[in-house]
Amino acid sequence: MPPKKNEKKDSGSSSKGGKGKAKKDDGDSGDTDKGKLKAATSVNVRHILCERHARATEALGKIQLGESFNKVAQEYSEDKAKGMLFSSAGGSLGWMVRGSMVGAFQDAAFALQPSTTDKPIVSGLVKTVHGYHIIMVEGRK
Repeated sequence: MPPKKNEKKDSGSSSKGGKGKAKKDDGDSGDTDKGKLKAATSVNVRHILCERHARATEALGKIQLGESFNKVAQEYSEDKAKGMLFSSAGGSLGWMVRGSMVGAFQDAAFALQPSTTDKPIVSGLVKTVHGYHIIMVEGRK
């Protein structure tokens, strides 16, 4: 019984101060969940596609050293299906809906937090039938 009284006193006394704490705790866990895994049916996605693992690894290294995703995409992406306009667009695929992408690519894209091309949050190398992808997401809805 005494621990319950202490708990009640703590929760009673911390409810005044605890309101702030509860908001912080709820906000932190809510922000983390919302920021990382917000439910989405489509993503605004960019990628860099390389046929060779070594080239993709080099591109990923440049991004990790702080280079802009756009710049690295223009230099390294080999997405022949999209042509030169694609490279100059920084690897943008635009809004893609769930089910319209290759499995591993889709899984990686929907697992990423949105970011900007200047400070991208990218996937690791994602291997598909098309080659090695470096993926970033600009938006989710």
